[in-house]
Amino acid sequence: MKITAEAELSVPFQDCDPMQIVWHGNYFRYLEEGRLALLDKIDFGYLIMQQEGYAYPVVDTRMKFVDSARFRDRLKVIATLDEWENRLKISYRIVRVSDGKTCIKAYTTHCAVGLEDGEMRFASPSCLLDRVNHYFQTQQAQTLNQQTLEQNKPAQEQ
Repeated sequence: MKITAEAELSVPFQDCDPMQIVWHGNYFRYLEEGRLALLDKIDFGYLIMQQEGYAYPVVDTRMKFVDSARFRDRLKVIATLDEWENRLKISYRIVRVSDGKTCIKAYTTHCAVGLEDGEMRFASPSCLLDRVNHYFQTQQAQTLNQQTLEQNKPAQEQ
């Protein structure tokens, strides 16, 4: 199973270059919006991360430019947590809302670094793993509850 979250934004004027398209470096800020939504979904946002004593810097990234976004385009950033046991690997799609066309495909990889010692961890700390497991358990319980409700609905009379 994977965890996915979405964030929407509108392209501001200052993000565009003289060709009136989003300057390529600004897409990394848009990825950040999706990443924030994803981390919040598992209750591991940046403030909680710091309270637990960790930072997760980007150690690898790749971005493929599929189509251009322009000033005032409404974009949806879809972030998916692909790996979490040893590192965080998040894949992204940035989609233009008006036509559903993909503008960007990307991923970022993050490793846990202890704030006290500055050392990189080669396995994800329990504070992250516990939150991911809790998310999956909660989702599973909600699914079972929904299935039970649907099974107990009285049959519709015709």
